[in-house]
Amino acid sequence: MKITHTKLDGVLLIETNVFGDHRGFFTESYNKEKFHAAGIDYKFVQDNHSLSSEAGTVRGLHFQLAPKAQTKLVRVVAGAIYDVAVDLRKSSSTYGQWVGVILSESNKRQLLVPQGFAHGFCTLTPNTQVLYKVDEYYSAEHDRGLLWNDPDIGIEWPTDRVILSDKDKVHPGIREAGIYF
Repeated sequence: MKITHTKLDGVLLIETNVFGDHRGFFTESYNKEKFHAAGIDYKFVQDNHSLSSEAGTVRGLHFQLAPKAQTKLVRVVAGAIYDVAVDLRKSSSTYGQWVGVILSESNKRQLLVPQGFAHGFCTLTPNTQVLYKVDEYYSAEHDRGLLWNDPDIGIEWPTDRVILSDKDKVHPGIREAGIYF
């Protein structure tokens, strides 16, 4: 397994070993012992699966407040996304900064987004399916978000034609959202 540290402390790009032959491929997308040996020791409790029919669909930027804050382990099983994490830890030297990576069915990469970060993605292809593990159950009471195109964050999304949910259109910017972590 190859782990690459991003510019945001705790956000990791993970590449598992992929074994391919004439039939296709095999990979262990998650192995508790191997992840633990690599210093990734979260107790995941829920798997989520989303389908976005159109390229340019932006989901996010989402997070949950403590005590229901979530760590996410994100991967793509069909299509491709530009996956983004935004540092919301006020005491962090990278507060308000973001990192983005391409996750796809072909590169089989995963992004670990710890508690204290907002998370979102933009689909690069139609019919993209994203799977992600979380270490805390969903809680509507603790569910929050940031505006996907907040100029104070300055995410460089890879599309001019954005498809959003009604909820994601009205999230506050990082200045208005308050200090959460």
